Amino acid sequence: MTKKAKTLTPTELRRVLDHIATRKHAARNRAMLLLTHWAGLRVGEVAALRCSDVVAADGAVRETLVLSAEQTKGRHSRTVFLSERVRKEIATYLRAVPSHNPERALFYTQKNPLRGFTANTLAQFFFGLYKAAGIDGASSHSGRRTFATTLASKGVGVRVLMRAMGHRNISTTIGYVDANDDMLRKAIELA
Repeated sequence: MTKKAKTLTPTELRRVLDHIATRKHAARNRAMLLLTHWAGLRVGEVAALRCSDVVAADGAVRETLVLSAEQTKGRHSRTVFLSERVRKEIATYLRAVPSHNPERALFYTQKNPLRGFTANTLAQFFFGLYKAAGIDGASSHSGRRTFATTLASKGVGVRVLMRAMGHRNISTTIGYVDANDDMLRKAIELA
């Protein structure tokens, strides 16, 4: 059985974000990472984003992303709702980017600014970010697991969580949620 990606605590996420702030391309790297932690996007979905997916004709960051079947893991289109704080992160990143060609990858790379990251290179990149920040056991899937666990700990129902994760089966969603001590304490207080 393979070990699941680590779910980050708020302190651990802050440590990763602090590390990112000291490196090149901080706005890009922060926005990419937070799309996994705060919007539950898969690393492949982040890599597949185009400027036109995120930026409306008037230049504003969209409130929803409509991911095509080609952009998702299961080849099923899905809608992702972006919170205000996620939209602010994307807007901050976009101010640091000189060009907003609608067909360009949202997240550029030095080697290929038009196509951007592949899912595999972004997964490796995230692994390196977590490792450099001293977070053991974290991987490109840690953001999604943290997203799911955070929502569950705040009482979000499993069906809503399933849709937010883009899953088609509740059992898949349940596997993403960690039951931590704080969640158990809160549950016991309900009895």
